[in-house]
Amino acid sequence: MSTIKTLCAISVSTLTCLLLATATAWAEERTCRGTLGKITVDNLRVPPSATCTLNGTRVKGTIKVEVGATLRSAGIIVIGNVQAENARHVGVLDSSRVGGSVQLKQGGSATVSDSHVNGDIQYESNKAQLRALRNRVGGNIQAFQNRGGVEIRKNVIDGNLQCKSNNPRPVGGGNIVGGNKEDQCARL
Repeated sequence: MSTIKTLCAISVSTLTCLLLATATAWAEERTCRGTLGKITVDNLRVPPSATCTLNGTRVKGTIKVEVGATLRSAGIIVIGNVQAENARHVGVLDSSRVGGSVQLKQGGSATVSDSHVNGDIQYESNKAQLRALRNRVGGNIQAFQNRGGVEIRKNVIDGNLQCKSNNPRPVGGGNIVGGNKEDQCARL
């Protein structure tokens, strides 16, 4: 009897894994060049050097902004993250909602304003102007090793406000922080 129970448990586990793998395979990645309005997509990719404008678009997964690409978005809903590495510009504006984090590394400029981010806003090693303005952030705002200027103003942050090794030093103020204001952002 115990052999039958063990085989049944293995069969159920295998079936569950197969169903999850099939569901993942069905998730499609949409490539964006141009403008998308109020539609729903699974995952979204802005390919190298392209410009993508999103107006009220819903993304059930993640947005990835690739090398030299630009993302302009207003009123979007993203269940996952907004991720950019070596992007030219990223804008997440006007009542946008991000279920995960906004993560921008080694790129150009970025603005996240008047939006709700459940996770973190992370700016790391970027070379142009960065802004985080009037957002509701469930995690942390982190700015590390940026070289184009960072402005962090009037955000409500559940976690920490952390800034380190930015040149010039970040500017701003009026942030309400549930955790700690640290290093270069101690007075913001």
